[in-house]
Amino acid sequence: METPFNYGKLVSGELFINRNKEKEALKQNIRSHINTILISPRRWGKSSLVSNISSELQQNSKKIRCCFIDLFSVRDEEEFYQTYATELLKQTSTKWEDWVKNGKKFLSRVTPKFQFGLNPMSDFSISFNWEEINKDYDDILNLSEKISIEKNLHIVVCIDEFQNISHFQEPLIMQKKMRSVWQKHQISTYCLYGSKRHMLANIFENKSMPFYKFGDTMFLNKISTDHWIDFIIKQFNSTGKEINVNLARMIAERMEDHPYFVQLYAAATWKLTKRKCNQEIIDAALENIKEQYSIMYQRELDTLTNMQLNYLIAMIEGVKQFSSKQTLKKYNLGAQSNITRIRTSLEKKEILDFWGKTAEFTDPVFKIWLTDDYLK
Repeated sequence: METPFNYGKLVSGELFINRNKEKEALKQNIRSHINTILISPRRWGKSSLVSNISSELQQNSKKIRCCFIDLFSVRDEEEFYQTYATELLKQTSTKWEDWVKNGKKFLSRVTPKFQFGLNPMSDFSISFNWEEINKDYDDILNLSEKISIEKNLHIVVCIDEFQNISHFQEPLIMQKKMRSVWQKHQISTYCLYGSKRHMLANIFENKSMPFYKFGDTMFLNKISTDHWIDFIIKQFNSTGKEINVNLARMIAERMEDHPYFVQLYAAATWKLTKRKCNQEIIDAALENIKEQYSIMYQRELDTLTNMQLNYLIAMIEGVKQFSSKQTLKKYNLGAQSNITRIRTSLEKKEILDFWGKTAEFTDPVFKIWLTDDYLK
């Protein structure tokens, strides 16, 4: 029997829970041609949220076309332009012949070159002469608006892992180019999001950055424990299995309502449940998960300095005032000036996530493993 829980990939249909407030706000922004920036820690469901909204909008209106671009493996400006143009042409035409025709029409100043594989409908890409792109980059960045006007469409450009532009050779110049062109668009709309909250916050919330106030910034929160309880019980019942409110609550709370890990833990518990779940089963499921990830967690620890590890231990033990003399001495954190460096390094390693004065582990299972298995 297939598990009724989903993690590690886009979630849709009945597996996509709650987020009604965020869905309505994002849909309203798109309909109103308002650019949107989604900011939250990784694995909180940003991609699933955008995917579900896009499907609903396109089902309700033939004029709306959502173009998805993933910058996960895009590392330079030239590759960005190639990916950007390729995906826009593919999403706004149904025939590969039209891709070539529209490419030549809308990208007249940069002379695109087209490449096809054995299956032209899926294996298609565009390349450019770098000297031409460098001189007429706006010809490509204006592509969504050109197509929107020409075809009477509302193109929504959804860019995942947007923070990766920070890895480009000249990231600030690239951001200035994008902002200078996109801010003039009246029809096409942009939804920008990614998996590294601190990098996205710097791009969009820092007043000195080109993308400051580019659009409506939405901070995605966790799904509430009560919603998780209802969802977990419902999914168990849909497969003829049972779990009570207290155990469902325990799954959500142990994972601190983190969407990815709640689904992971619920799935592990469901697999061990034959008919009716009990305390022994959810404890065993957690042990299985910790054992599965223990090698990865040990490798994670090997990358940490003693001060970084001591900081994590202090967090687990409930320390709030890290700069106090007592804390610095007890946990061997060195001088007070070290605290900012330690925080920054743990955030860059994506072990901790900081938002204002609030800090939490990005992986609640790692926190449990560190507490129960490593420190004892």
